[in-house]
Amino acid sequence: MLTQFIKFSGPLIVLLFLASLVSGSIILAKERPPNFIFVLSDDIAQGDIGVYGQKLIKTPNLDRMAAEGTRYQQAYCGTTVCAPCRSVFFTGLHSGHCPVRGNWEVAPEGQLPIPAETVTIAEVAKSAGYSTATFGKWGMGFFDSTGSPMKQGIDHFFGYNCQRHAHSYFPTYLYNDDKPFLLPGNDGQGVGKTYAQELIQKAMIKWLKSNADKPFMMFYAITLPHSRHEMDDLGIYKDKPWTEKQKNYAAQVTRIDSDMGEMLATLKDLGIDDNTLVIFTGDNGSSFSPKSEIGKRFNQANGLRGFKRGMYEGALRQAAFAWWPGTVPAGRVDEQPWAFWDLMPTFVEMSGAKPPKGYETDGLSLLSYLKGGKAPKRDYFYWELHPQHHTVQAARWGNWKAVRNGVHKPIEIYDLETDSGESNNLAKSRPDLVKRAQEIFTEAHRPDPNWPLVGRSKKHVDSSNAAWKVKIWRDKNKWAPEGAR
Repeated sequence: MLTQFIKFSGPLIVLLFLASLVSGSIILAKERPPNFIFVLSDDIAQGDIGVYGQKLIKTPNLDRMAAEGTRYQQAYCGTTVCAPCRSVFFTGLHSGHCPVRGNWEVAPEGQLPIPAETVTIAEVAKSAGYSTATFGKWGMGFFDSTGSPMKQGIDHFFGYNCQRHAHSYFPTYLYNDDKPFLLPGNDGQGVGKTYAQELIQKAMIKWLKSNADKPFMMFYAITLPHSRHEMDDLGIYKDKPWTEKQKNYAAQVTRIDSDMGEMLATLKDLGIDDNTLVIFTGDNGSSFSPKSEIGKRFNQANGLRGFKRGMYEGALRQAAFAWWPGTVPAGRVDEQPWAFWDLMPTFVEMSGAKPPKGYETDGLSLLSYLKGGKAPKRDYFYWELHPQHHTVQAARWGNWKAVRNGVHKPIEIYDLETDSGESNNLAKSRPDLVKRAQEIFTEAHRPDPNWPLVGRSKKHVDSSNAAWKVKIWRDKNKWAPEGAR
């Protein structure tokens, strides 16, 4: 009898066993927290991309990403130059609180480091059991400082540590973690034989494949299309009746597009696309005036005023897409505002992380919004930036926007609902809004001796002067680190 039972019930037992494995796998898949990839393209503008109206530069993969996900019309950067913008994302603090509020160069290599006590999004990720990596341009502290990626929660780093070094797309060396390696055929002075972005992209794809079976957080800080505008292949733009700079710029944007296409295809091939949130954006709008060689050719302004280093919408608003198949609505085009410092609490909520001691953020979680809901309500957005001689500031509350181009300059007021191009200054007729802007500027700025509201500290000036002196010497001598292989 027992033999007969086993004979006839054996297949049923096998089926039940297989079913339990499948259901167990489904439960595990559901329990696994989602991956997060943040892609920050250096200097790309809304007007560079097809879905935002670009006619001359081809971006089929980014256009498809927008169609498969959500496109944002009012996504705001951290502030409008490189290092502080990345630091705002990495710390979750707006630029009135972030420890890095401008480009501060450090000799011989690197930028002002993130302090050891500042909790970063990578450290939050590690607290939730995530693998972490950064590819591209770091710019938040050299390896011997508190801001080293290896000391700020990053498991693996590949690319340029220093943003001065990243001005060359054919550098003499890059870093794999904190170890320098040589790029054959390059002297760092112009187009060479080994294109840095090619190596960075390959390293990123390799890391994705090797970490597909665990939750991960990746920061992909693409250097393109920042100057210098150097390319290994002009592709479809080679014979265009344009200047060389225009051809190179267009080829850089299309290279970003093809690299993003490869990333999204890899996620699909690995079967993790429906468990991965990818956000693509730029760090500070266009680098160029609308009247410049690039600005005029490609009509980058998109109806907005201003560009890099300014506080008008053309600098602050970024091209931005969210892609998460099955979770982020496909084909949605959204006009609600959000900012880079919102991504820290968004990641905390989506990962289920319990942030380390010292965690703080100025942001609000976007998770429900990304899934198709409304953006969170807030009192205001705030930005500041510390160029050479004066601090520029901006704030937005509701549809009102305030700009002050220096602490001794008058506050300007604009109604973004009717004047997104910021052409009609309402300050004289709305003293109540000027008063509110002044209150925000005072409240949102946390005093920091590194970032005085007027001028630069002597420490800052001396550090930057020394750093650029080293940079000039290294370029002249085609320098590479001793021991690089």
